[in-house]
Amino acid sequence: MDYAPAEATTGTGTLPPTPLKILIAGGFGVGKTTMVHTLSEIPPLNTEQEMTELSEGVDDLSAVPDKRTTTVAMDFGRLTVDDSLILYLFGTPGQSRFWFMWDELAAGAVGAVVLVDLRRVDDCFAAIDYFENRGLPFVIAINDFPGTERFDARVVRDALVLKPEVPLMWTDARDGRSGLAALISLVEHALARVAA
Repeated sequence: MDYAPAEATTGTGTLPPTPLKILIAGGFGVGKTTMVHTLSEIPPLNTEQEMTELSEGVDDLSAVPDKRTTTVAMDFGRLTVDDSLILYLFGTPGQSRFWFMWDELAAGAVGAVVLVDLRRVDDCFAAIDYFENRGLPFVIAINDFPGTERFDARVVRDALVLKPEVPLMWTDARDGRSGLAALISLVEHALARVAA
């Protein structure tokens, strides 16, 4: 006999889906905008602006030489996981001059996916420190840029000085299934922390 779970209901019918706010964070040019755009089921909102000569000497383009725009406030997208869960995705700006936005974006968030580019590991420490200092759950998602050397998970954990309970995975910000796996890992991690 097949089992079908009982439908959650109120006096007026089915319960509305639970909305969860999730941040997509990390350093400059790590793939935050790409991940939000890949995962969003609606046309994503972005605040991308053309980079100008004012960013010369400030933004390091050596690992991302083709980058021509940058997020100046946030990216926003939505992903319906199923009838019971909707994820609202907020991509943070990567450069330190826009970090004042992070507190506003983090308000009410259940956690964050911190994207990491192993070619520029130092760029992710500010995001890791931010979420650790605020006690906000996060997972590390190594964005698998073409040509990036692959390291053992233990080596990456040591380099990032991660606590053992912080999930770490490899992802591709351009691939929806890969990005969804990172989001699911974050939600499971956040739920486990609440239950502990």
